[in-house]
Amino acid sequence: MLELRDITAGYDRRTPVVRGVSLTIAPGEAVGLLGPSGCGKSTLARVAALLHRPDSGTVVLDGAPAAGWRHRAPRAQRTAYGVLFQQPRLSADPRLSLADLIAEPLRATGRRARVPDRIAELAPTVGLSGELLARRPHQVSDGQLQRACLARALVLRPRWLICDEMTAMLDASTTAALVAVVEDYRRESGAGLLAVGHDRTLLERWCDRTVGWEELSRTPAAPTM
Repeated sequence: MLELRDITAGYDRRTPVVRGVSLTIAPGEAVGLLGPSGCGKSTLARVAALLHRPDSGTVVLDGAPAAGWRHRAPRAQRTAYGVLFQQPRLSADPRLSLADLIAEPLRATGRRARVPDRIAELAPTVGLSGELLARRPHQVSDGQLQRACLARALVLRPRWLICDEMTAMLDASTTAALVAVVEDYRRESGAGLLAVGHDRTLLERWCDRTVGWEELSRTPAAPTM
C-alpha cells in the first residue's frame, strides 16, 4: 500500500501548493491524478516518490513510514520506485549515452554485473535499437529519450511507478507504445501506479480509477487496515 496522509508541501512554507491532501493506492492498482497545470499534482507526485520532503503529513510505503527523502531515504524504500517525468531532457544527464542512462540506477546501487543483461532485456521492450543506445540525449528525439527514461525507471524492477505527465511531449503513437510498456510491466510484476496528467481521456482509459485534484483535496485518507 502507498499512502499519502494529510500532505502539505511546497517550496516556501508560507505558500504551500499542496494543502492537507490524502491518497491511498493499493498494490497493483493504477490511479490517475487529474488536474490543471500548476495545481500541485506534480509536487504531490514528487512527495509520493520520496523526492520532495513535505512540510507536514506522512508517506507510508508498504506499511512503513518514509524514513528519509531523496538520497537520505533508505535504499529499500528509495529503490521501490520507478519515476518518469514530463520533460526527459531535464532528467537525463546529457553526457551519458542512452545505454549508460538506463544503467544509472544499477551502478548507483552496486549492481554493475547486471547492466548488460538488463539493457539487453529492456532496450527492445521500450523500442530502442543498439544504434540508438550508443547515442547521447542531444542526438535523439524527445520520444526516443523518453523511451530510455522509461527503461531507466524499470531497471530495478520497482514495486511502484510514478508517471508525472510522462506523455505530455509525445505524439500519439509513442504515447500508446509507452503506456503499453508500463501496463505490460504492471501485469508481470503487480506494481502499483500513480499517473499524473491533465488528459482525462488518457487517464480514464489507462487507470483503474481517476481522481480529480479538487476531489482529492477534500477527501480524507482511507482507513488503514
